[in-house]
Amino acid sequence: MRTVPQLIRSTRPTKRSTLDAIVIALVCLVVATALLGPLLAPESVFRSNVLEALQPPSAAHWFGTDDQGRDVLWRLVAGARETLLAAMLVVVSYSAIGCLVAVLATVGGRWLDEVLMRVTDIALALPGMVVALGFAAAMGPSLKSAIIAMILAGWPMTARLLRGVMHETMAMPFVAGARVLGVSRTRLMLRHVLPNSLDALLVKWAGDIGFTVLLLAGLSFIGVGAQPPSAEWGAMISGAKGYIATAWWVALAPGLAIAVTAASFGLLGDLLQVRRNPALRKK
Repeated sequence: MRTVPQLIRSTRPTKRSTLDAIVIALVCLVVATALLGPLLAPESVFRSNVLEALQPPSAAHWFGTDDQGRDVLWRLVAGARETLLAAMLVVVSYSAIGCLVAVLATVGGRWLDEVLMRVTDIALALPGMVVALGFAAAMGPSLKSAIIAMILAGWPMTARLLRGVMHETMAMPFVAGARVLGVSRTRLMLRHVLPNSLDALLVKWAGDIGFTVLLLAGLSFIGVGAQPPSAEWGAMISGAKGYIATAWWVALAPGLAIAVTAASFGLLGDLLQVRRNPALRKK
């Protein structure tokens, strides 16, 4: 017969599995909405109908309508692709830059490593949101400016993380064996060290996508990102900020969409981290 502590421990994997399933389902829902949303949304989400402006949630409009009479739910669906693809583009782009910097720092010798890491440390010392805000404001308010600004602000953390992982990988026995066999430093990096270091980056990607969705929405809200009448979620909140007291549903719906997306991708990053390091599940 199992003791009470053993029974408690035996139930933990079930709870975690249920949470994992919920997280994966939410991520799949967000991704499916981004892929299919613009195809399913009616053309009316981009046309004004002032006769139906600021209607509260009802059977006809589940999340109500905005100040132009457009259905808020369908605008959320239509804007999912713009929001999520922008976040993914930012994460992939600054990860590529960070990966390049980390590779050069690892294979370029001590002096290049020192120079690149000092530049990276200086960039890390600057608040990322402030840097992104400055670049976006300088380039002019648009979603393109916000994407470029986020890329310029996001690469240092990836470069620092990946450089540390690569140095740990370079110290492993299989790398020493490859050197004994005469494998060049460049080939060793591209064929062995880099592929064995990217798993840490994949874990980081999941959490970064959710965080980037939140930051892009913040830039749009303060006026330097996507601009109305764009259906990007941050721009939707920005367009609704004048009606929060009288038409709360216009801002609540995109706010909930941003929160659910950021939370689900953040939890997906935690899930991947546990899969990568099973010892964390026991804690």
